[in-house]
Amino acid sequence: KGMALPQRILFPPEKICMDWQQRQRAGAGLHNLGNTCFLNSVLQCLTYTPPLANYLLSWEHSQSCHQQGFCMMCIMEAHVNKVLHSSASAIQPWTVVNVLTRIGEHFQLGMQEDAHEFLHYTVDAMQRACLSGSSDLDISSQATTIVHQIFGGFLRSRVTCLSCRAVSDSYEAFLDVPLDVKTASSVTAALEDFVKPEQLDGENCFKCSKCDKMVATTKRFTIHHMPKVLTVYLKRFEDFTGRKISKVVEYPEYLDLWPYKSQTAGEPLLYALYAVLVHSGGSCHAGHYFCYTKASNGLWYEMNDASVDGRGINTVLRQQAYLLFYVR
Repeated sequence: KGMALPQRILFPPEKICMDWQQRQRAGAGLHNLGNTCFLNSVLQCLTYTPPLANYLLSWEHSQSCHQQGFCMMCIMEAHVNKVLHSSASAIQPWTVVNVLTRIGEHFQLGMQEDAHEFLHYTVDAMQRACLSGSSDLDISSQATTIVHQIFGGFLRSRVTCLSCRAVSDSYEAFLDVPLDVKTASSVTAALEDFVKPEQLDGENCFKCSKCDKMVATTKRFTIHHMPKVLTVYLKRFEDFTGRKISKVVEYPEYLDLWPYKSQTAGEPLLYALYAVLVHSGGSCHAGHYFCYTKASNGLWYEMNDASVDGRGINTVLRQQAYLLFYVR
């Protein structure tokens, strides 16, 4: 509603399987190859993303891939199959480390990088791989790749004129939702702040097409199209100093997104937590990343580089989370 329909469907949505098709205990850990904990923890969170793993485990992508050279989907397919089918307790993730500069040219082996940035570049590289050979597509069609259908959603930005109440809507695609945690003590409180209308006046006035003049308005973001997998990015690092906001931010095992969507009708929209990425340390320039993931057997594991150990949900929910992954 309100958005242009795609001219082409790149991946049939009915083929995306949300529940694990194979049930097993957690797969292999990942050896640290020199400051690669940021990469290891992100890869583990992606490996246990059910709709993505189901697709990659089927080897469907590589069977039809015509890309010459670097293809992030082929690389992820090889990596996920290796992790989940390995008899070793840990493997070396060279498949991904070898293409680090292809994922993002500023990434350097041996340097500690930001896990959220690495996730963003990796999902983006997977999206580019799915769009390979179809460069002239409209925005709505680009959103029909399997990657965008899993991780992507659309935000609606609604500007309302305070004089005549005229409404102007615009839409933007997102792959994760960034939440400010300076003032919020929980993810739900931060989401409420995210969708709270903001008044724009003075220098920030907006030209209303109906009033034909600069007017005061309100601007409000809502989630217009829900992703199948919601990635929440808690903004723990201050923009200029890199100093960390090391407070407790509570997050639920089950999250209802209904209060934050554009359309007010409908049922609750429940999402279940399946991965938590944690940063320990005082600033974005140092510290260590590890994660907790829920394997296809329904049990939680702490994945800290090469070690993989079972954990209870209470431990999982008490972490200083940096990234949270929820599946619909």
